[in-house]
Amino acid sequence: MDQYLTFATNNPMLSMLWLAIATLLLFSFIKGKLSKVKEVNNQELTLLVNREDGVIVDIRSESEFKKGHIVGSKQLSQEKINNNTFQGLENSKDKPIIVVCTAGLTAAKAANAMAKAGFDKVSVLKGGFSAWQGANLPVTK
Repeated sequence: MDQYLTFATNNPMLSMLWLAIATLLLFSFIKGKLSKVKEVNNQELTLLVNREDGVIVDIRSESEFKKGHIVGSKQLSQEKINNNTFQGLENSKDKPIIVVCTAGLTAAKAANAMAKAGFDKVSVLKGGFSAWQGANLPVTK
């Protein structure tokens, strides 16, 4: 323990940097565990749709959606999400909702908006549509 204190007093900048990184890692871990929105993989998405009548919401642009999308998914523009307009999903508030974007990066914001709007079980597809296509899973146009 004395060695840690000696290091910290001799290298205050490195010690502060290490402490900041550890705090950020801890914060992101706790935030993920406490969040209403969960990440699901391809297999979990399939199980949610087949066993629990889950609804897939694709938030990519309409042109990308027309080029190819997950079978049975509904397209919802980012504009509608920003305005809290969830047309066609009002009756699905108690069903699992899986939000899909291109790479899994922008879906979290939309999923959080849906959770705030009263949707109970909101998830995000890990890796997005790219991960779905990369696994050679069914896509329709």
